[in-house]
Amino acid sequence: MSQPGAPREPAVVHRAEIIAVGSEMLTADRTDTNSLFITARLNELGIEVAAKAVVADHLGTLASVVRGAMTRADLVVLTGGLGPTDDDLTRRAVAEVLGRSLVEQPAIVQAIRERFERRGLQMPEINRRQAEVIEGAEVLANGFGTAPGQFIDADGRVVVLLPGPPREMRPMLESVCASRLSARVGGARLFRGTVRLVGRTESHAEERLKPLYASWGGADPSVGATILAARGQIELQLSVRTADPGRGAAAIATAVADVEREFGLDVVSVDGRTLEQVVGDLLRSRGLRLAVAESCTGGLVTSRLTDVPGSSDYVERAVVAYSNRAKEDLLGVPAELIAGQGAVSEAVALAMAQGVRRLAAVEWGLAVTGIAGPSGGSDTKPVGTVCFAVAGPANQELVKTVHFAGARVQVKAFSATTAIDLVRRALLQ
Repeated sequence: MSQPGAPREPAVVHRAEIIAVGSEMLTADRTDTNSLFITARLNELGIEVAAKAVVADHLGTLASVVRGAMTRADLVVLTGGLGPTDDDLTRRAVAEVLGRSLVEQPAIVQAIRERFERRGLQMPEINRRQAEVIEGAEVLANGFGTAPGQFIDADGRVVVLLPGPPREMRPMLESVCASRLSARVGGARLFRGTVRLVGRTESHAEERLKPLYASWGGADPSVGATILAARGQIELQLSVRTADPGRGAAAIATAVADVEREFGLDVVSVDGRTLEQVVGDLLRSRGLRLAVAESCTGGLVTSRLTDVPGSSDYVERAVVAYSNRAKEDLLGVPAELIAGQGAVSEAVALAMAQGVRRLAAVEWGLAVTGIAGPSGGSDTKPVGTVCFAVAGPANQELVKTVHFAGARVQVKAFSATTAIDLVRRALLQ
């Protein structure tokens, strides 16, 4: 990397990589959360985050990751590793990659010293390391800690060093975004949209989306798409880069409409709402209440429904009827029905939904019963067999059986999604 020299045009920033520094984040006890906040703020500016990395406190490894990021991205943001100890290596690694020296700034040393003195303490000498600034860097003041950040123009790219503690990192990033980065994104901005789908596997959804991808890619402006799958749900993230807000919004709206036409009732939301929020909004807007009867999910359905603030408006009560006796005693499911059809059957699921609806005196009842595994299956009802039922007013009923693959936790998670979605479909139909 070259030394800082004559002034040049500020680098235009469109593509970023984030590097979280700290060996503790490579253990099971700690998670990198800074990158989520940084991504959100950069996206708001129209900067796409292409990659994230978590790197241990090892000089060679960190320098290698920084070097690679600078070959791919216009902007590299590092968090952490700016403390005073021997394993705080971010400054050294970046200086090594850029081929620049580290220079101690007396004004920073004095500011750190005064910060300690205000607390009645003497500054340890090791804190002088936090005053080491990479040659040519702009110092970013830290109003909440001792580690200043640094902003560096380097060979047409930008490198930003931020402290690791979120209470220090976030205000510093806000300042950088508002002043330095906002002036470097050019005229283009990034516009995004999200479509949530239920009832499709990731591969089936991808197969149906491929013709749309081709159409969107050839449009002006083009629409990019990323598909994500979790807990039986599909999230399609759409993005457009353009300098014209009207065209960006129109391109996203067209793509969303394409997906709605292709997937119909499988589309849960196009405005970012979760499945649980959509079901809650449908119930609340119609003045309806729901009661839930769960067997194999053990309360997971109710837990997810009540994760939504204000869900007491429409979730009246829930019963975990895990045993056959509980199904009979609490929900009034006939013993002969269980004996004849089996506890895992659409008939028993429907009786459970009707029973909890009657017990709670509400408009809608939802029930789920199944075999989560790893034992309990048979040739006719293998592990992963789950039956669902919704019972509503005027004898409205909807039943469904699904065979899920995966371990016990996965079967329960997929079952909860399917159960909540069955309520949505019943209300919309």
